[in-house]
Amino acid sequence: MSDIHRRRISSGLINKLRTFPVDAVIVGGDAAEKGVPLSRVKRNFQLLATVGPLYYIFGNNDQEVGTEGLLKIIEETGGMTLVDQTLDIPGHPTWGLCGLQDPSNGMVDVDQAVASTIGYKHLILAAHNPSLFRKIEGRMEPKLMLAGHTHGGQIRLGKWGLQDLGVFQKTTNGAKLISNGFGTTMVPLRLGAKPECHVVEIHY
Repeated sequence: MSDIHRRRISSGLINKLRTFPVDAVIVGGDAAEKGVPLSRVKRNFQLLATVGPLYYIFGNNDQEVGTEGLLKIIEETGGMTLVDQTLDIPGHPTWGLCGLQDPSNGMVDVDQAVASTIGYKHLILAAHNPSLFRKIEGRMEPKLMLAGHTHGGQIRLGKWGLQDLGVFQKTTNGAKLISNGFGTTMVPLRLGAKPECHVVEIHY
């Protein structure tokens, strides 16, 4: 799930997600924006943490509510924040989850991220902005790449939109998922770009 922004996650969605054996809950940035109370963010994270181990990658709007407050909430809910680093996925010792911070929070240290992947046979790469995928081309070979940020254009008129619709497609090494995101920003409206929360199943 990415780009929650102002939205409240429903208990109904959480109950549905709990029906799956989830090994990692990856929140791909923009859990908040200016004007969103941290109490709402904390409730959303508390709910998500009941689904499975929680991982967070910062987005470009998060700093509007203060990264320190978000870091505290993530820690209090048992989550882990990925900043140009790779962490284990419980129960899958050959798999690593590598997260790249958004450039709005500071320079992305690709060298550090690549070095952190040593020792893992398989990788999942998570970044808020899909433009970061280009930074790792030829430097790591993730089986799955995840991103959000674009909202699928959020408001579309037929085929026209400010951004492309989200997409799931095969790559040379595995697959890539760019999500439409879950919430909205600026205008509380979606048209032609449905909100998305994904369950990805990997066989190996």
